[in-house]
Amino acid sequence: MQSKLKTTSWLELSKSALKNNIDFIQNMLGEKTILSSVVKGNAYGHDIETYCQLAYDCGVRHFSLYGAQEAERFLNAINGDYTLLILGNLTKTEMIWAIENGVEFYIINISSLERALKCAKKLSKSAKIHLEFETGMNRTGIDFSRLEKVISLIKENENLLEIKGVCTHLAGSESVTNFKRIADQIKVFKKIKKRFATEEHLKPLYHVACSAGILRYPKYVFDMARVGILQYGYFPNNETFIYYALKNKIQENPLKRVISWKTNIIETKIVKAGEFIGYGTAFYTNIPTKIAILPVGYAFGYARGLSNQGKVLINGNREDVIGTINMNMLTIDITNLPNAKIGDEVVLIGKQGDQELTVSSFSEFSNQLNYELLARLPMDIERRIVD
Repeated sequence: MQSKLKTTSWLELSKSALKNNIDFIQNMLGEKTILSSVVKGNAYGHDIETYCQLAYDCGVRHFSLYGAQEAERFLNAINGDYTLLILGNLTKTEMIWAIENGVEFYIINISSLERALKCAKKLSKSAKIHLEFETGMNRTGIDFSRLEKVISLIKENENLLEIKGVCTHLAGSESVTNFKRIADQIKVFKKIKKRFATEEHLKPLYHVACSAGILRYPKYVFDMARVGILQYGYFPNNETFIYYALKNKIQENPLKRVISWKTNIIETKIVKAGEFIGYGTAFYTNIPTKIAILPVGYAFGYARGLSNQGKVLINGNREDVIGTINMNMLTIDITNLPNAKIGDEVVLIGKQGDQELTVSSFSEFSNQLNYELLARLPMDIERRIVD
C-alpha cells in the first residue's frame, strides 16, 4: 500500500521535456531503427513506474533494464503492448520467470545459454534471447571463438530458442580517445553479423549503440539502439555535446532535463558573528548570518561532499550550502535574502526564475558522474508528474 504521507523533498518529471528528447532521439535514429529506452538503475533515478509510463505515453515501445526485479516492477506497473529486455545475467529461477512472462533477456556466455535451454525445456516454452558477444569491452559477452558452438546449439534447439537479438557493448564511445578500440570492436561485430546472416532462418535485431554510440558512430546503429542518458536530457559527457554542436552548427542544447529536485525551508534564524554552524567547525560566521534549514541530507542522495560547496535556488537566487551536510538536513546561507521564510520552495536541481542548477554543475562539486548522481536518488522520494 502506497503511503499518503509526503516526503521531505520531491522530484518533478516533465512530460513535455521527455517528449522533446524522445523526438530528438528518434529523429536521429530514423524510422527503421528501434529505440530501446534504457531504464536500469531505477530509470536513472527517475523511478521505473513513473518514468516508464511517461515514456510509454510518449510513444516508446521497447524498454531495457538490468535485472529481473526491475523487470517485475515494470510489468506490475505498465499496461500495454511493449517489449521488455533484461540486460543482466539471470539465475535459473529468474530465467524461468522471464520465459513464463515473455520477457527477453541477454545470454552472456555458453553456460547461460545452456541454462536458458534447460529452463525452456522444463517449461516447454521458448526463451526469447539476445546473444551478447565479447568484442573488446572485456566484460560480459560470448567470446568470438565460441561463435560456432553457439550457432550449433541454436540449430539443435530451434524450438526452444527465439534469437531476438545479437549485440555487443561499445567500450567508451563517448570519448575520441577510444576510437581505435571502438573501430576494432565494430570489425569483430561485423564478422559476427555476417556469420549470422548465413543462417537465413534467423532474423535477429543487431544492436551495439548506446547514447554516445548513436552520436559518434551513427553508421553502426544497425537495427536497434539502447539509449539511456540522452532520453533523460543529458549528453553522455561534454565532449559528445561539443561534437554534436559543431557537427550540426548549433549552440543551444537540443535536450531538455526531465527531472527537477525540490524541497522547502523548514527553519530560518540569525546566527551572530563568531559562531560555528552545525557539526564541528566546518563553517564559521564572520558576520551576523541568516540561515535556512532544509530537510535533505546524504540519506536522500545529497552528497556529503557538497558540504560548503553546494548551491541551491531560493526565490530566484543562487545560495550557498554552508557547514557539514547531515544525514537528514543541510544549512543554507540566506543573509542576502531577508524575506526568505519557512515554507519557501527550494530547488536543488532544476530551474527557478532565470537561474538553473543542472545535474552537471551539481555533480562537478561532488565529483560524481551525471549517471551516478541520478542513480543514487533514493527510491522513496516522491515523484510528481508535471507538464
